[in-house]
Amino acid sequence: SFSSDEVIRKRLLIDGDGAGDDRRINLLVKSFIKWCNSGSQEEGYFQYQRMLSTLSQCEFSMGKTLLVYDMNLREMENYEKIYKDIENSITAAHEKISECKKQILQAKRIRKNRQEYDALAKVIQHHPDRHETLKQLEALGKELQHLSHIKENVEDKLELRRKQFHVLLSTIHELQQTLENDEKLSEAEESQETQMETETKP
Repeated sequence: SFSSDEVIRKRLLIDGDGAGDDRRINLLVKSFIKWCNSGSQEEGYFQYQRMLSTLSQCEFSMGKTLLVYDMNLREMENYEKIYKDIENSITAAHEKISECKKQILQAKRIRKNRQEYDALAKVIQHHPDRHETLKQLEALGKELQHLSHIKENVEDKLELRRKQFHVLLSTIHELQQTLENDEKLSEAEESQETQMETETKP
């Protein structure tokens, strides 16, 4: 038969999370050996009850570990969804910024055309048919006003996109900070549970 030390050397090392499972298995093996070598029925019954108690503790610890594992899986899926949403938001923000840049370039081209129209209008003023020239100038003035409104709208949109992008970056930073805090809190809780179990065990 195996000695206690030989059994311990061949045991399964499953105490990776510090929950005391390895100690319980050692206690169970020792109780089993004592039960096999018990000299009286009373001692055998006591060791049998002790083994049942240790098994119950192991089953409870395993169940708790599985629940934590399932919860972590759901949290990971949730974080992956949030990360994808953030990536989509960033992509959309970049697309909006690109569109705003295109609108700014268009506004600049329109402004350049307006300046050329103004120069042309000055040349036309030196020609006869003043009535027609005034009509053209009026039309150019309206177009200039319209272009000015377009430019203002484009600049307002660009400023709004910049603010939205800044808020998005702040949200990403806060999310990263929250994830780090959650990891630290989880490690602290696991450490506290291990200490409490160690203090309450006989």
